[in-house]
Order: sequence, then structure tokens, then C-alpha cells
Amino acid sequence: MTALVALARRHVWIPPLIVLILLGAAIGIMRPSTFAMDQINIKIAAAMTLVLIATGQTIVMTRGGIDLSVGGILSLTTAICGTRGDPGLVESLLWIGFVLALGVVVGVLNGLIISLGKLQPFVVTLATWSILEGCALTVLPAENSGVPQSWFDIEHAMPLGVGVPMLLLGVLIVLWAWFSRTRVYNEVRAAGSNERSAYLNRVSLLGTNAWAYGLSGFFAAAAGLYFATQTGAGSPTVGTQYVLPAIAAVVIGGTSLMGGRGTLVGTIVGAFILTLIGDVVFLLKLQSYWQWVVSGAILMLVVILTGLTETRAARSGGS
Repeated sequence: MTALVALARRHVWIPPLIVLILLGAAIGIMRPSTFAMDQINIKIAAAMTLVLIATGQTIVMTRGGIDLSVGGILSLTTAICGTRGDPGLVESLLWIGFVLALGVVVGVLNGLIISLGKLQPFVVTLATWSILEGCALTVLPAENSGVPQSWFDIEHAMPLGVGVPMLLLGVLIVLWAWFSRTRVYNEVRAAGSNERSAYLNRVSLLGTNAWAYGLSGFFAAAAGLYFATQTGAGSPTVGTQYVLPAIAAVVIGGTSLMGGRGTLVGTIVGAFILTLIGDVVFLLKLQSYWQWVVSGAILMLVVILTGLTETRAARSGGS
């Protein structure tokens, strides 16, 4: 039992991965075509917005914070994309760069306000979320299909039979493998584990907050770009649908709510679990609200199991 607890602590994404495999098997039994390559591409495409926004949330929660402003960033970026019409290549690149930079700036400002004002991340990012939602509605009062056709075509391309979302997922995993070994990430994790200890070891708490929330803003803006190109539409309120699921995906994946421990593999698994739950509910012909019930039940179960694992590990370490 001790060995199993140690394994669960070292690889916190294994239990949710088992849940994901079981969900996939259940869907495969009910609909065998699920495992065809085109269907796999579709599932990955459906989950990628949540994966991207949850990636940034993973970094922030590893720091010991939380970022609700990602919903506002997502809404504002899709709203901006929905007003672009049909720009040329250079103009498209400039707008994409602007949107990503906007996400970074908002995130860095969040981090600085939280650190300098010694304020609660929940309150600061909630206020930012509200402001950005208002800005999104100013830019685009209602959902429209004004996303450039060239952006839509690129996102739906199938080079060598592999969808762009699948390639994007691979790139994201490679980037995380690199980032998790950098000094920045190690300092973010150290500050999330113990701020006082990190400060005494000359880790800049202000800097770690700026990095964590800045990267969260970047990934939220990237999620907005992805959503707009996938759907071909701009939506000024879509961010509201992703804030809580992103947090749930991170927690289900094994990132600690107390900070100091984060795993992108677990977050990706958590995002796919939440996505596949909707498919199971649909295939069982249940009412749509059961998706929320099942998602909440899984989240509660993960939190309980994590607490039990931490308690058992603490007792094992003390004995």
C-alpha cells in the first residue's frame, strides 16, 4: 500500500488517466467508430480550447494562486478575431501578435497588482474578468462569423491525415517538457510550495507572480485564437463557459490547490475527461445537465482521494 501511495504522489496523473481510459472504453463500446483517426482528431479539436486555457491555469495554481480573468481574456480575444474580416498575411500576423501580447499584458498586470497590493488573486482576477467581459461586448456586441476564412481553413487543415489540433497538442507537450526544467518554472513552484522559504532563497515573489499570470494570460489568448479559428466566429461571452471547467481540469489532473505541484499531463487528461463526459451523457441519451452532475462528482472524488493520499503519505513519512 505504501508503494502505491508513493506512486500516486509521484505520478498524480495516473488515477485520472485510468478514469479517462475507462471513459474512452465506454464510448468505444457504445460507438466503435470513436477510435477512427478522424474521430480522434475531432475529439482533440473539441478539447483544445479547454486544454490551452487550463495550461495557463496550471502554472498559476502551481504558484499557489488562481486566475479567473482567463474567461475575460478568452472572450475579448474571440471578439477581436470576430471583427477582422479578411486581412492579408502580414496584417493577420500582426493581429495574432497583438492578441497574444494583450493576454500577456493583462496577466502581468494581474500578477503585479496581486503582489504589490498584497491582494487576494481571486478578487483581483474576478475584477479583471468583469472588466474584460465588458470590453469584449463593446468590441463585439453579439456573436458573429467575421473570423478570417484563411484562419478557419488553416485550423481545419489535415496535413498527412493529422489534424492541426493534434499537432498543436504535441507542440504544447514538448514546450512544457522544456519549460518544466527552466529556472522560471522551478522558482514558480518553489514560491507556491513555501513563499517564505523561496524569499529567503532569493526568489522574487513579484517576478514569479508576473511570470505565472503573464503566461496564464498568454495561453488564455491562445485559447481565444484557437476557439475563433475552430468555430469561425467571435463570441464576446464564451469565456464564461471555460473558467470553472479549466480549474476543474487542473484539479482533476493532480495539480495541488495549495501550490507547489503542477502537471500538464494531468491537466490534459483532466480536460479530456470533462470533454468525454459530454459524449457519454449524449450516447446514454440523458439530459444535458447530467454532464455537470457527473463532472462535479468526479471532481469531488478526485479531491477526496488526493486528500486521503496526502494524509497517508504524511503518516508514512512520520512513521
